[in-house]
Amino acid sequence: MLFVMGFYCIFFTFNLVRALIGVELLIKAVTLLIITAGYVTGRMSLAQAIVITLIVVEVVFIVVATGVVIGLHRHNGTLDTRKLRNLKG
Repeated sequence: MLFVMGFYCIFFTFNLVRALIGVELLIKAVTLLIITAGYVTGRMSLAQAIVITLIVVEVVFIVVATGVVIGLHRHNGTLDTRKLRNLKG
């Protein structure tokens, strides 16, 4: 269910902040899946190591993406992706 909500936020919205929230939901769904798989297979230490790495990568990605979104908002005054499609350069 978490994956479906994240997928919806990314592909069926025109707001960049909602898209970032959708990416967060997708990453959290993958994190839960990895932890569940580690618990079922009995390899919790491997699952925890992968999840910690995933969290670090997630934080870096979200910080950079948020910086890009803030820059786009300052330059264009909007976060609507339909209006950003006209950018050239």
